[in-house]
Amino acid sequence: MGKNNDRSTRREFLGKAGAVALSLPFVAGLTGASAGAATKRRNIIFILTDDQRYDAMSCMGHPFLETPNLDRLVSGGVLLKNAFVTTSLCSPSRATILTGRYAHRTGVTDNSTAFPEGTTTFPMILKEAGYETAFIGKWHMRDLSDYDMPQPGFDRWVSFPSQGVYFNPRFNIDGEREQKKGYTTDLLTDYAVEFLKRPRTKPFCLYLAHKAVHASFEPAPRHRDKYADVPVVPPPSMADTEENYRGRPAWVRAQRNSWHGVDGMYNRRMSYDQFIRNYNRTVLAIDDSVGRVLDTLKETGILDSTLVIFTSDNGFLQGEHGLIDKRCMYEESLRVPMLAHCPEIAPAKQRVEKMVLNVDIAPTILDAAGVPIPNTMDGSSFLPLLRGENVPWRQSFLYEYFWEQMFPQTPTVFGVRTETHKYMWYHGIWDKNEVYDLKDDPHEMTNLIDDPASSALRKELESELARLMNELSVSRVPSWSRQSL
Repeated sequence: MGKNNDRSTRREFLGKAGAVALSLPFVAGLTGASAGAATKRRNIIFILTDDQRYDAMSCMGHPFLETPNLDRLVSGGVLLKNAFVTTSLCSPSRATILTGRYAHRTGVTDNSTAFPEGTTTFPMILKEAGYETAFIGKWHMRDLSDYDMPQPGFDRWVSFPSQGVYFNPRFNIDGEREQKKGYTTDLLTDYAVEFLKRPRTKPFCLYLAHKAVHASFEPAPRHRDKYADVPVVPPPSMADTEENYRGRPAWVRAQRNSWHGVDGMYNRRMSYDQFIRNYNRTVLAIDDSVGRVLDTLKETGILDSTLVIFTSDNGFLQGEHGLIDKRCMYEESLRVPMLAHCPEIAPAKQRVEKMVLNVDIAPTILDAAGVPIPNTMDGSSFLPLLRGENVPWRQSFLYEYFWEQMFPQTPTVFGVRTETHKYMWYHGIWDKNEVYDLKDDPHEMTNLIDDPASSALRKELESELARLMNELSVSRVPSWSRQSL
């Protein structure tokens, strides 16, 4: 595909009949705003959390977590029920969100790679188009010595080095480092509210990137005792039984004893119950933050005209298959929350079932701003879906994760997910691949890779994976590997 890729192939249907639909249509208009998009240069707020799984919201039926302000977004806007990341890891996902490009195309394939200088981001495009832009929060893509420093494309900058801390952070504010006192989620929200209340003559784009809910899951003092008496129920697939691991790759069971597994969780520094309770307690300050942002928009009279998008950089396993953290391609790892709110664009209380990706966020924001979308972006604007339009859309997507030396427990994986099925192909290890029927087996308990009755399905998924890898110019594996899928 390359830099000057022709997107026409993405709008073509494969025309295959069979057990699963594997076509990958993309909405039209990737060199400009989507058909019918509002020409108004509306304000944009993008809120990103860290490691928040798709169901860590009360609006998704969580058994005890209460998120009334995220529910406000849903009641007045859109719940995108099937949102995913293309790489379930912090830095690669953040680079993808900023650029609308896959990790292998941004070059940020792990958490230790700096964001390449000169890379075009959607805030840079908006600033060039006359927007006032602000970045407040976690950047996490820079050389260790200076990756809290201001980045191109932002008029206002508030960030911190590395993962940051939950209490008393050191912020870099427009190039000057200052020590602060307080809870980081609240402090970042203070700066966001201050930016929103500024008098201005330009439209604005606020990028608010929280540290939470990243480990070590330290809740705000006001939330430390929440859910103390709530029973914690592990997922059924967490049990270390032969039934749970029958037909599964050996590395999955072996990982139980690592930092990424429930038997060796965080170097055995916390119990499973403590892990679950503090994770959910830490979400509560995020919800408070969203409430303060919405209240500020209402006070300033721009709530209905501002596009607010809320999501996370990746999902998070909480014991499923004996695993914690992310990286792998199981549903809890690659699926994320995604909410959108802008009554002038999107009717309230909508539910979007189609698969949207983090690679779609940049095109969508540019589309909402009435700014042309570069044809170098791999994603598509989902603005038509927010408006409730019935448009052609993808029915499959590529997932990629590249092995990291610091976290060797998880192998490289390339995979394809359709609306009903999933195929995971592991690279660099001699182990089983995985195929799941997500409609009949949503918890991914039965690997169909060796099932004779599923051989046609497996071949169809393999073919679709190879097509996507070739179309997206995945070159991190040798060509013979792609051809031999």
